Amino acid sequence: MFDKTILDNGVRVVTETIPSVRSVSIGAWIHTGSRDERAVESGACHFIEHMVFKGTTKRRMHHIAQRMENVGGYLNAFTSKEYTCFYARALDEHLPRAVDTVCDLILTPVFPERELEREKDVVIEEMKMYDDTPEDRVFDILDETLFPDHPMGRPVIGSEETVRSFSRSTLMDFMALTYTHDRIVIAAAGNVSHSKLVQHVEKAFRDSKRTPARRHIGSDPIPDAPPGFVTEKRPIQQAHLVIGRRAYSVHDERRIALSILNTLLGGGMSSRLNQNIRERYGYCYNIYSFINMHSDTGDFGIYMGTDTQRVDHARELMFRELDKLVQRRVSGRMLERARSQVKGGIMLGLESMGSRMMRIGRQELYYGTYFSLDEILSMIDSVTLDDVLGVAQDLFRPSSFSTVRILPTS
Repeated sequence: MFDKTILDNGVRVVTETIPSVRSVSIGAWIHTGSRDERAVESGACHFIEHMVFKGTTKRRMHHIAQRMENVGGYLNAFTSKEYTCFYARALDEHLPRAVDTVCDLILTPVFPERELEREKDVVIEEMKMYDDTPEDRVFDILDETLFPDHPMGRPVIGSEETVRSFSRSTLMDFMALTYTHDRIVIAAAGNVSHSKLVQHVEKAFRDSKRTPARRHIGSDPIPDAPPGFVTEKRPIQQAHLVIGRRAYSVHDERRIALSILNTLLGGGMSSRLNQNIRERYGYCYNIYSFINMHSDTGDFGIYMGTDTQRVDHARELMFRELDKLVQRRVSGRMLERARSQVKGGIMLGLESMGSRMMRIGRQELYYGTYFSLDEILSMIDSVTLDDVLGVAQDLFRPSSFSTVRILPTS
């Protein structure tokens, strides 16, 4: 059962009650991500996500770390392009503790100076880890290519220069601007009473007076950008190749057809990419297609790791598979198989209370409502062969794709 309450202060509380389980997953979602940062603030959202765990007005750092673990629970957070989430998982009997903990993180962090300077080193080491991982680096370059001179094209983690520049006042000011009540959703899934959760959240926000943001956040228009071709060389053994282009937003009606098409092309061992490039040619261990959808844009692409001598032919094979989907409809049997694969992934994910909480949190942020499982399955079943062909013909033009290669140094 799904319930939603908007508190007097604007905070939204959404729940999905599953009485048959003994656990609960709760998340504090803030509709603020890296795209809401100005260039000099790049990485602020991610750094704040780190720093709130360093102490609040109620708890020291080690108390926060122990707060959920002492009762067998779990506490963590993540930052994306458009939102930040702090979440906890615990037995249902510990719901009050979980609510108090996640709300305390977003409402009363103190950003101690000593920990702030230490955490800069931690985050910069995290940057180095990603930079040393070509499977990650290639996607950062793709974002820069698809969204040049725009926050969507910058890494969520920021740069060493911007992170080194952060001060306590910088972070406090940014948080006051963006962590406002109208941008906060508290989502919970599991054996949870909606009315009791509302009471706990009202108590947690009782002394919070944040007003709506004065600066319009995340509104910079995304300019058009021509396709790019980027090559970077590294002292590695395997070449990493990705082709990608802008695609649909979370509000585009074609998004379901694209999801099915993505599954047909690169979702699993039976996908076309896996069968025709890995199994037939033996060119790679890992190959897949991907989609990312945001509030006003998105992207689609294909990634693979392969031998340097095979990169150019592998790229040709990728486009050959795309062209097959453009030239003629897939069979009804293949469409039904892809539908079943997509539906199976969704339904299996619902066995996790964490996945359920993530689903309703994102839906509230993007749509302001909740789609039931039956509604989602109906949308998947309504996708036709012509819908899939139409998306392929709209997106799969080779001239619209950017290419990024990370090659071994010779």
